[in-house]
Amino acid sequence: MLKTEELKLTQEWDKTYPRDERVCHCKITFVNRYGITLAADMFVPKNAEGKLPAIAVCGPFGAVKEQVSGRYAQEMAARGFLTIAFDPSFTGESGGTPRYMASPDINTEDFQAAVDFLSVQDNVDPERIGIIGVCGWGGMALNAAAIDTRIKAAVTSTMYDMSRVNANGYYDSEDSEEVRYAKKTAMNAQRTEDYRNGGYKPGGGLPDPDKLSEDAPQFMKDYAEFYRTPLGYHKRSVGGNGGWNVTGCISFLNQPILKYSNEIRSAVLMIHGEKAHSCYFSRDAYAAMMDGNPCPENKELMIIPGAVHTDLYYKFDVIPFDKIEAFFNEYLK
Repeated sequence: MLKTEELKLTQEWDKTYPRDERVCHCKITFVNRYGITLAADMFVPKNAEGKLPAIAVCGPFGAVKEQVSGRYAQEMAARGFLTIAFDPSFTGESGGTPRYMASPDINTEDFQAAVDFLSVQDNVDPERIGIIGVCGWGGMALNAAAIDTRIKAAVTSTMYDMSRVNANGYYDSEDSEEVRYAKKTAMNAQRTEDYRNGGYKPGGGLPDPDKLSEDAPQFMKDYAEFYRTPLGYHKRSVGGNGGWNVTGCISFLNQPILKYSNEIRSAVLMIHGEKAHSCYFSRDAYAAMMDGNPCPENKELMIIPGAVHTDLYYKFDVIPFDKIEAFFNEYLK
């Protein structure tokens, strides 16, 4: 049996969304192949019998399970699936030190570790496991689907390709060797300072909405509105507090996560808002995934008219749960 770290888990309901009495809830832990213990909320439909289809949920990038992934997981449990919403390594209630680091490899592994856990549960059918990734964990979910054949269906919602945005900037506006070299120089200088100081400098979180300038991008205003107000603030959230470490995302600069997405044979549903600043990530990733894919018939891109990036974080009248439920019912038979 893999050894797990003893985590301090909050037992009271401290979510940013209301409890749904149609499901049972408990905290669970599991370990990834790097020995990091992850914390998750598990939701099970009340009066469920037999072996259930199961879904692991994570994201957004900088959020914790109490904000968005749990919303998705709880709702999908109410629709008949056993679900878990987990905090990625180095964040939230999950283990891993130093804190507030991200990794294209380890965070993809986090999804695979969730599948490990689900696969051996007595009340889960291991042949009917899916995943949902939101925002930056949408890209990680797609990457996990490309390597883990146990994942029979994957949904990405308002997806970010974290490798692309770190290496190229938004809208690929920084896609040059010169700009990347400057980024690498600055981050590696910070590594030296961090080592000298015996700690990691935080990059800084989002400001309160009223502290943003009028000419700030609308998506930054949307992020601040979610992470820095009672709408979605949580004390353990990376994005809503001190932010990722300055060097926290350095490995994304030269480690693309979607290299073999066009070899995914399992079903994929990609969902994005039409007005989202990030919509190009899903449009381009979908096109790349379909290029020569051996199983194009089970792939779909769904664009939500008028929706912005953060609408798919919490707006139940925008998130297409009926579509997501139908998708998993079809491919987790």
